[in-house]
Amino acid sequence: MSMSDALIEYDFELPQHLIAQHPLADRSAARLLVVHRESSTIEHKHVHDLPYYFYPGDTLVFNDTKVIPARLIGNRSRSGGKWEGLFLGFGPDRLWKILCKTRGRLIPGETITLVAPNGQTGFPLEMVAKSDEGSWLVKPRTDDDTFAALEKVGWIPIPPYIRSGKMNESDKTDYQTVFAQKPGAIAAPTAGLHFTPPLLDAIEAQGTARFPITLHVGVGTFKPIAVERLSEHQMHSEWGTISTEIAGQINARRKQSGRTVAVGTTSVRVLESAADENGLLHEFRGETDLFIRPPYRFKAVDCLLTNFHFPKSTLYVLVRTFGGDELIKKAYQEAIRQEYRFFSYGDAMLIV
Repeated sequence: MSMSDALIEYDFELPQHLIAQHPLADRSAARLLVVHRESSTIEHKHVHDLPYYFYPGDTLVFNDTKVIPARLIGNRSRSGGKWEGLFLGFGPDRLWKILCKTRGRLIPGETITLVAPNGQTGFPLEMVAKSDEGSWLVKPRTDDDTFAALEKVGWIPIPPYIRSGKMNESDKTDYQTVFAQKPGAIAAPTAGLHFTPPLLDAIEAQGTARFPITLHVGVGTFKPIAVERLSEHQMHSEWGTISTEIAGQINARRKQSGRTVAVGTTSVRVLESAADENGLLHEFRGETDLFIRPPYRFKAVDCLLTNFHFPKSTLYVLVRTFGGDELIKKAYQEAIRQEYRFFSYGDAMLIV
């Protein structure tokens, strides 16, 4: 087993107190660890220093997915027992696909009465059938369209490492990027959380362009790697898209020596899924299950802005593959030593 294929090589000790529980009041005040691959050097800056690292010809590519209130809480009509669910997407015949958590066995035909975050009773869900992979198909008894219905009864699905997954009212805005346009994600593309309108204005004022792509972050993003070899891991798939027009504009700027800067690992996955062997982007629309691990050769991304990730996660593997194995290991050790804040509400790293 080569070192780069062994999962154990991607482990590190992370002190619990470094896991950020809230974002900073000024998102762009977060710390920024700048990693220079050419010189193998590391700098300590802040997110508001980003314009200094971008050039007029560069292109910022960000994910415009919007986190939906996908977490559902309710009571079982039959027993009154507590029930929790996570909306995963759509099944056939306008049914919803839900991951369920409750005591005892659910049965088809049973109903759940949802409870909204404001404490009011929501509409009922009828359990229809259990799927092979363990989720349930359910029928929402409401005339609202799905996203409008979820807005009324759903909770923002804060990750379990933040306040044990308990949503605060402020998470409705905190756990959403300024780019958020297209509903469909059940987790935020966290590198995008650092941007503010003034920061974007400063970046744009110097001639750096920005373009949106979409990747709806799914539940698989939290799925741990459960095998010893990376080559045996079955990557989850997520729905993404980049338009012909935007692909063309990014290609044109890159041809003029501008760099493509991916905001977050989700943007990386779409860009690399849409690129041909020569690094040219084409329209892409559909599921991607691209798992970026050594010895992957990047075709479309020149720089990466990303948060700090879990040990032994597919995201940490991607970042080490992009930034250089030893250099990123050293950068993470330095981040821990300097007490950078980790994960969704934490600080950021720019790899140039």
